[in-house]
Amino acid sequence: MIIDRTETADLYIRVSTDEQADKGYSQRSQEEMLRKYCDNHCIEVRNVIFEDHSAKSFNRPEWKKLLSTLKKHVHKSDLVLFTKWDRFSRNAGDAYQMINTLRDLGVEPQAIEQPLDLSIPENKMMLAFYLAAPEVENDRRALNVFFGMRRAKKEGRYMGLAPVGYKNKIDGLGNKYIEPKEPDSTILLWVFEELSKGVFNTEQVWKKAKEKGLKCSKNAFWQLIRNPLYCGKIFLPKYKDEESRFVPGQHQPIISEELFENVQEILDGRGRKYRSKIQTQEDFLLRGFLICPICRNLLTASKSKGRTKHYSYYHCRKGCTYRISVEKLNLAFEKELGKFVPKEEVLSIYRDIIAETYYELTHSLQITKRQLSFQLKDYDGRLSHIRNLLATQKIDPLDYLEIKAQYNAALNELKERLETLCNGTPSIENLLKKDIKMLMTLDSVFEKGEIEDKRSLVQILYPEKLLFYGTLIQNTKSNDALKALYYYKAD
Repeated sequence: MIIDRTETADLYIRVSTDEQADKGYSQRSQEEMLRKYCDNHCIEVRNVIFEDHSAKSFNRPEWKKLLSTLKKHVHKSDLVLFTKWDRFSRNAGDAYQMINTLRDLGVEPQAIEQPLDLSIPENKMMLAFYLAAPEVENDRRALNVFFGMRRAKKEGRYMGLAPVGYKNKIDGLGNKYIEPKEPDSTILLWVFEELSKGVFNTEQVWKKAKEKGLKCSKNAFWQLIRNPLYCGKIFLPKYKDEESRFVPGQHQPIISEELFENVQEILDGRGRKYRSKIQTQEDFLLRGFLICPICRNLLTASKSKGRTKHYSYYHCRKGCTYRISVEKLNLAFEKELGKFVPKEEVLSIYRDIIAETYYELTHSLQITKRQLSFQLKDYDGRLSHIRNLLATQKIDPLDYLEIKAQYNAALNELKERLETLCNGTPSIENLLKKDIKMLMTLDSVFEKGEIEDKRSLVQILYPEKLLFYGTLIQNTKSNDALKALYYYKAD
């Protein structure tokens, strides 16, 4: 194509955010090629326009400014030059329309690496090819990536950014994988175990997990407790004739498959006996565990304002007028717990458990104590030896004093460390001297525990809901395991 030497051109340089500079698409590379072309063809450069938007449409800020300038200053520019046609557009329909618009303004668009004389109708077929080829290449690349990721999933490899509780890693061969991340993985194990109990609802467990240090939004939390990835499974979605399914993952699971299924049953309502629906307050400890003795509905709780203070009640709803004072009911419940008396043979086993647990928890401390005691004995021996050397005049008195000062400093440090360890660790003898019977008394445990521990204790003791009428528990079935551990002392 022959271009008049007096022509003037606007240089249009475009890169999208997903294109790499090392493929010849950088702005600097395009500008260098366009200016060199203009110098070789004696074309005057009027403006250089830099664009950083996709070519899917002409709704681009810098292009719209250029088009507005061309409309205001007709015949000021003869050409709009770019390196390739995909820099101009990737949509054939939009491209033909824009070419007609530019020609109406007396401007000819042209790609210096793919020059076309668009006055020849057959060249429009070549234009369509130039515009479609990059899009076809992108689609093929995207399809290759899709099949590669699907094949990796079939092999049980997790693809993408590691989920909560995991971190991305790369092995020696360059393969990417995920592994549990502490302390998040330990917190997530606690989350699933807590949800499987069915005592607290999901939002309560999420709040408690945040207090433990889990960084996770509520929506993300809902998604992760439904994600089988945490029990070692990878979900493979349906594609054409292949049905969706789960495949065993190569990553280390945080929870067991059984625990995951139990939690799903709780969340779906299939494995739930009862569960508190709102944050349980200390005043309403038994809310969610009580049923009305009249209509058999679940009791709720609230406070009523009196003349001088508020009064707390467990009460029914939906028209039933039954209610009972929280204080009165709590006293009745604690009295009921006091009727469980631990058996003597169980107390003996409990003492052995305390001793075994003590030695397991203090094993490393006991080793450290023995090491410090050995070092103390060693330094005492060294001091005795240098005293003998001084007495036999084999060392100078000044040398003796210097060595003694060093040994005394080391001895004082060792004694201080040993004393700190001994003071910070209660002796097993003192623990076993305590009244083991008091430690196993249920009403004492209930009184001193935290609210979560108290509610867990209620659920363990009474697998079915509690029915109160007046001050007596009626029609309640306690845990069968209690019969092996406690006597029940009825009134």
